[in-house]
Amino acid sequence: MTVTYPEVGATREGPLPPGYHHVRRRVRVGQGHAAFTAAAAALARWEPQRGAGLRLRSDADRVTLGGRFSTGIGVGPLRLWVPCLIVWVVEEPERYGFGFGTLPGHVEIGEESFLLSVEPGGEVWFEIRAFSRPAKWWVRLGNPVAKLVQSAVTNRYAKAMQKAPL
Repeated sequence: MTVTYPEVGATREGPLPPGYHHVRRRVRVGQGHAAFTAAAAALARWEPQRGAGLRLRSDADRVTLGGRFSTGIGVGPLRLWVPCLIVWVVEEPERYGFGFGTLPGHVEIGEESFLLSVEPGGEVWFEIRAFSRPAKWWVRLGNPVAKLVQSAVTNRYAKAMQKAPL
């Protein structure tokens, strides 16, 4: 099973591809190497997703290149599960993160990334980048609501990382 879009890796660096809705969020999560290490560990254990209130199904308890996972939003039988694939991972002394792409069955088409970085002054930043467009007719129909949900979840990802134990 492969991702549903051709621009694999476009959330890693550079401009996001045209023809999609773009999301960018950047928040400070701490100061110093210890904060970076703790934030990277939280990110690797799916803390943004769990902290945002999403359910998670994964074939691994930590992020791995090529790993598949699904997040679920909603309640009980109304929960909507969306499948994704980790398409890139970066593990460097002052950068850690990953990007994941949509798989068939996802309600959107596109990619999202989470990246932690340490700036020269020691501040630790968490950045979310995404590009997406509806994959289902009913998501296209409700696109304004879908964008609001995406924005709310993105904000909850950022808050979850700011609250993660550092």
